[in-house]
Amino acid sequence: MKLRPITLPALLAAALLAGACSTHTTPSTFNRSEVGRAQTVEWGTIQSIRDVQIQNDSRGVATVTGAAIGGIAGSTIGGGRRANAVGAIAGAAAGGAAGNALSRSARNGVEITVQLENGRTVAVAQDGTSADYRVGDRVRVSSDGVTTRVSR
Repeated sequence: MKLRPITLPALLAAALLAGACSTHTTPSTFNRSEVGRAQTVEWGTIQSIRDVQIQNDSRGVATVTGAAIGGIAGSTIGGGRRANAVGAIAGAAAGGAAGNALSRSARNGVEITVQLENGRTVAVAQDGTSADYRVGDRVRVSSDGVTTRVSR
């Protein structure tokens, strides 16, 4: 398979984007699949808040994607079959390492524990910081059965 020189940067950019993709859980960010999905809404009072780290949990996908794209890109280096094979192996190793490193990234988040009006207590982790909320705040807890958000 002979790839044009412009293909290599495009493949590397695709690998970086695929590894960096993640779902963010801010109160005002919705994924396309969530649009139009009914949500249950409950009201409650914040009982506790703590800052947390949210890690990307798609490590295997990012590593495999990086290795595959690195292998394809590496196979275009060199003029012969042997050089292409060596390039593919080196590219796969480098791409897998890069994908794994990207997937280990973490971002700041907050865990909010809410006493709902019906007496239940729920804890929700989402993007943000403890400075965004205060204990005693009246908040809205919305959930579609998969994703739950706390907002004011």
